[in-house]
Amino acid sequence: MDIYSCQEAFGVSDKTTKAMRAAIEEWFSLYYRDRVENGEDPCQRIAYTVVNKLVHTVFAEYTAAGENDFTRQVLQALDHCRQQAVALALVGGECYLKPWLEGGKFSFTVIPRNRALIFGRDAWGEPTDVGTLERSCIDNAYYTLLERRTVDEAGYLTIENRLYRSLTENALGSPVLLSSHPRYAELADIYTYEAPVGSVGVIRIKTPMLNCVDGSADGISVYAAATGLIRAVDKNEYQMDGEFQRGQSRVFVSADLLDNGSLKDNVFVGLDEAPDRVGITAFSPQLREQSYLARKQEYLRNVESLIGIKRGLLCDVNLDQRTATEISASETEHALTVMDFQNMWQRAVTKAVELCCCLAGLYGLSTEGSAVRFDWGNGVLYDEEKRWQDYKNMVAAGLLAPEVALGWRFGLPAETPEQRKLIRQKFMPES
Repeated sequence: MDIYSCQEAFGVSDKTTKAMRAAIEEWFSLYYRDRVENGEDPCQRIAYTVVNKLVHTVFAEYTAAGENDFTRQVLQALDHCRQQAVALALVGGECYLKPWLEGGKFSFTVIPRNRALIFGRDAWGEPTDVGTLERSCIDNAYYTLLERRTVDEAGYLTIENRLYRSLTENALGSPVLLSSHPRYAELADIYTYEAPVGSVGVIRIKTPMLNCVDGSADGISVYAAATGLIRAVDKNEYQMDGEFQRGQSRVFVSADLLDNGSLKDNVFVGLDEAPDRVGITAFSPQLREQSYLARKQEYLRNVESLIGIKRGLLCDVNLDQRTATEISASETEHALTVMDFQNMWQRAVTKAVELCCCLAGLYGLSTEGSAVRFDWGNGVLYDEEKRWQDYKNMVAAGLLAPEVALGWRFGLPAETPEQRKLIRQKFMPES
């Protein structure tokens, strides 16, 4: 018997509310535009544009460095999926990074929110019981791996794996052995780690905004508050396209004149009346494109304001006469928004490295620590060159040790005498 529902397969109810499930479905629909309602033209692709521009801005000058080979390998694996992970978090409100070990090296799989079920949370809203699904297709058959991860109060992680096979994409199908799929042949049906992991074994990447859907601990999409406006833009685009379609000049003639094919029906309109009563009448309606364009610009400006991105990323800045104060405020708000998402990814990387260190220890691998140095470059609210000049002025005035300034400049620790000695040997040989 085929199984269609993931909740039915797991035998547990998803704790995500009905309102959140509907919102998550709408967010992904707006991004992929796989379902377009009547009266909408999604050619603007607002959701995609917002996410794409934010992801590029977040990682514009990003670098992360580890202090040992293990940390550098984990960071390299994270670099392969960082843009996808942040993009899916911005779309669905959150996503999950699942680490897996192969050949002594870690890799990561990104699990979007619409492929995760939350069966339990702790007092801080962090998932303690999660179900995820992973789909693949082999020989015209669809395989779905259902994975349930549960962590108890002592921190012990239990992973349960189930594999389903179906001939149709819309059903999980029937349960089969894990060995039926070459990728999952070595997985155990159920396994509990011998030492505490302290989490469900996946890294949760959650947007920092407060939930405006149901007030729960679930993350919300970056454009959650602007979904109504995005729909309004699509409807406005549909209406404006119809205005141009209806605005073509029309010539009303007798229908029998169109029978021989010499007249094009995109210009001539036939009337089924007596030819001697119809005559020939030309009609050229007046277009109202300026009204539609003005309304669209207002919608786009409101979307920018709700999301907190810089004015002009979506709308035409030439139509918006603003003062210098308003321009500065818009850029500052945009910078704060980008910094929020940079901090979101930085926390995820830190947790990912810590989790991989824990798992590596359980598998008997050497880790040598997990320290990571981040550099996000310059921004509107932070000018690295100005701060470096301030540090040099303080060194010249005798207010700051040069080792401290050099340590900050090159990301080196300068707290202990031994650390400052290494800086002097490397950058101040004459001293």
